[in-house]
Amino acid sequence: MIKKLGILGGMGPAASNEFVTRLVAKTPATKDQDHIPFVLWSNSTIPDRSTSMLNGDDKPLPYLLAGIQGLKTAGCTTIVIPCNTAHFWFSHLEKIAAWNAKIIHIVDSVADALRDIKITNEKIGIMGTKATIEYGLYQYKLNKLGWDCITPTKEQMDTQVQPAIDLIKANQIAEAHSMFMPIIHSLIDKGAKSVVLGCTEIPLCIKEDTVQDTPIINSIDSLVNAAIQEFKRKN
Repeated sequence: MIKKLGILGGMGPAASNEFVTRLVAKTPATKDQDHIPFVLWSNSTIPDRSTSMLNGDDKPLPYLLAGIQGLKTAGCTTIVIPCNTAHFWFSHLEKIAAWNAKIIHIVDSVADALRDIKITNEKIGIMGTKATIEYGLYQYKLNKLGWDCITPTKEQMDTQVQPAIDLIKANQIAEAHSMFMPIIHSLIDKGAKSVVLGCTEIPLCIKEDTVQDTPIINSIDSLVNAAIQEFKRKN
């Protein structure tokens, strides 16, 4: 059986498209057959993950579970989810995948990316949706692994970060970029040795690899790299 990568997408569609584009660009290949076979499950009707997290409901969960099951039925043995907030339900998704598929956690991929650039036990900045930051999706895991996570202030989240993410969803990329950059600079000024773009929408407008000589870790790229490494191991 051909090993296939499953991509649980549509959250949002542009982030899924960006993941696929970067997967193809980063895969070491000299011919078609060197690329990773994949199935994209793009369901843009999944209820908003951030809204559900903040409201304390599980409206997205049935859609996410259906997506995982669909990818398994299609024969996918490794699954990625290019949406950070969807990982709030990771334990539920992992249970349904467990017996014949592996889901790569996006925060684990970011941890690997930080180690790859020799940033360990350092202060790092985390950017993401309001829900991602408030629920500590990154802070909980990365703090346990030795990093000291700092985040934008509540005022910055309410007036700049979340509105900028909403602008990206409305395809107003330049406007979003101008709102994000002061936040990145403020995290660096507070001592961050790297800044993590912990929302797969943000890399659609932040293309910089470094700011003030500080590495920017893009969670789409880290997830792409983790998927490529997983398929190298399987082959």
